Amino acid sequence: MDWGTELWDQYDIIEKHTQSGLELVEKYVKFVKERTEIEQNYAKQLRNLSKKYNLKRSGKDEPDCRFSSYLSFLDVLNEMNDYAGQRELIAENMMMNICIDLTKYLQELKQERKMYLMEAKRAQQSLESTYKQLDSSKKRFEREWREAERTAQYAEKTDQDINATKADVEKAKQQAHMRSHIAEECKNDYAAQLQKFNKEQNQFYFNDMPLIFNKLQDLDERRVRKLAQGYILFSDTEKHVMPIIGKCLEGITKAGTNVNERNDSMVVIEQNKSGFERPGDVEFEDYSQGINRASSDSSLGTPKGPMELLGKNRSKNFWLFSKKSKPTVTEDFAHLPPEQRRKRLQQKLEEICRELQKEVDQSEALGKMKDVYEKNPQMGDPASLASQISQTSQNIERLSGELNKYETWLAEAGGRGETLRYKTHTFNNNGAHDLLSPDGAHSDESTPDPSQAIYAEFDDDFEDEELTTPIGKCTAMYSFPGASEGTISMQEGEVLAVVEEDKGDGWTRVRRNNGDEGYIPTSYVTINLNK
Repeated sequence: MDWGTELWDQYDIIEKHTQSGLELVEKYVKFVKERTEIEQNYAKQLRNLSKKYNLKRSGKDEPDCRFSSYLSFLDVLNEMNDYAGQRELIAENMMMNICIDLTKYLQELKQERKMYLMEAKRAQQSLESTYKQLDSSKKRFEREWREAERTAQYAEKTDQDINATKADVEKAKQQAHMRSHIAEECKNDYAAQLQKFNKEQNQFYFNDMPLIFNKLQDLDERRVRKLAQGYILFSDTEKHVMPIIGKCLEGITKAGTNVNERNDSMVVIEQNKSGFERPGDVEFEDYSQGINRASSDSSLGTPKGPMELLGKNRSKNFWLFSKKSKPTVTEDFAHLPPEQRRKRLQQKLEEICRELQKEVDQSEALGKMKDVYEKNPQMGDPASLASQISQTSQNIERLSGELNKYETWLAEAGGRGETLRYKTHTFNNNGAHDLLSPDGAHSDESTPDPSQAIYAEFDDDFEDEELTTPIGKCTAMYSFPGASEGTISMQEGEVLAVVEEDKGDGWTRVRRNNGDEGYIPTSYVTINLNK
């Protein structure tokens, strides 16, 4: 069954129904848009909530950062941030796959419907025009036939009139004959117009309009199918991210199971243990025996308890619970208890070592750059690097001094045995470094703990260096000969893996698939780093 056969006389109903269908599509698009706005606002609020409670904004020395409950809370916030990202993805996919797609399809349907309605209107106008011609022909035929009857009656009356002349009779008969002929022509024209109208009317009701109605039916069915697909996408869009959302929720569950209250208690001990001994018994002062007050005071000082060591007023019996004044912070952390002082000094040494390693790497890079410039003057002026080399050398010297200073303090705090690893490097005049054994003698083959040793001999060919994970790719815009030591050649269009970014010296470290590594001019390539 189709509209052209069953609804041949329901043009207004079909027009209204198709318009209502298009309005439903528009209404659904608006509904999905509002849903995406809700998702986006929800995601934004979740991100703001995670950011608000993210404790990473605290200082690096925040003591709570080692508690499993603290770390798990950070994991919860991170998972919620990822969860917010999935809500944003839902909104984005709904907007792209439903709203934008349906809006575009809706415009196409509107144009197509408009075209079909225009065809129907033209067909109707054509039929109306033919009907007007038929009606005009019919009225003319009616008028001319009555006129012919009137002239025929007049001719007959004239012929019977005895007073009429033969000329009058002849004239009346000619007039009647002419009017009869005109009426006959009008009759024939009316018959032709009637035949034409009936033919067009048959074409209109049995061919033209059914065809247009069937096209509108097909349009409406396609509209319904597309809308149904939009309904399905509304669900599938969210189903698609459900596995990832599930992982986020699993991550939150895992964060809860990772909390270890016993370990947190141990961390509290480790972070706050002073290293002091408990105070000894207070000796009896027998004033009846004339004991010297001063000697009593001295006896109370042996052994010294936390009251003396921490400078507490001995008159306060419950010194442990009294409010402590904030100590003056010193560079050598002498204001801290022994155990905490050793830990802080060790942390400071590790920070200095990391900074020192960066400066050494920078010094080596600048040395290689200078060597390249000296061998290839067209690449740059070696003298332009003098200020950077000088500054780097000063930084190395300053950090080395700080390193020795903190090592001395750590040794004073009783951590000498733990700091030998920091005394395994000295620097020569060229900014290079030599390995020393713990006793101060040069050692050609030193095997320090990789996690502790902060310097390693730099191999110009990168053969003995552990391969690092590429951080991106680059494509050569120009060929580069790579004739200097430490550089690598490349051809225009060649794709290389980026191992180390440009540190501001104009060179980028890259690697080929065969493992060859070296430096290339940054301006010679286009770089795409991994996100």
